[in-house]
Amino acid sequence: MSSTGVAALLALAAGFGGAVQIAVQGRLGDRVGSIEAVATASLIGGVVALTVLLAARRSLAGVGEALGSPKWMLLGGVMSALIILAITVAGPRIGIVATTAVLIAAQFSLATIIDRNGWFGVERIAVTWPRLLGIALLFAGAALTLRR
Repeated sequence: MSSTGVAALLALAAGFGGAVQIAVQGRLGDRVGSIEAVATASLIGGVVALTVLLAARRSLAGVGEALGSPKWMLLGGVMSALIILAITVAGPRIGIVATTAVLIAAQFSLATIIDRNGWFGVERIAVTWPRLLGIALLFAGAALTLRR
C-alpha cells in the first residue's frame, strides 16, 4: 500500500476514534469532572506515546529534541488539551454528532486561513469559491445537528 493509502487509512481510523473519544470522554467528565478527565486522558495518551517511542526507538532522545524546538511547535499539545476539554463538556450536552460537526466546521475554517497564509510553515494554498462554499455548508450542517 502506498504512503498516501496508509495516511488515508490512519486518518479514517482517527475519525472513527474521534467519535468514540467524544462519547467516552464525556462520560468520564460527567463522572469525575471535566478538568480531571482532560488531565487523565492527556496523561494516558502521553504514557502510551512514550511507551511506543521506547519500544520503537529504545530512547527518549527525540523528546528532548522536541522540547528544544521553537515553542510555537509545541502548540499541538495545548490544542489537544483544548479539544479534549471541549469534547468532554460539549459531548454530553449537545451530542456526539453536533460536537463533531461544530468541531470540524471550526477546524476547516481555521485550516483554510492557515493554508491561505502559510502559517506554521505550511504550503500556501489559495482560498477558492468551492472551498468557501464547502465551509459554509459545513457550518449549515453543524447548525442543523444542533437542532433536536
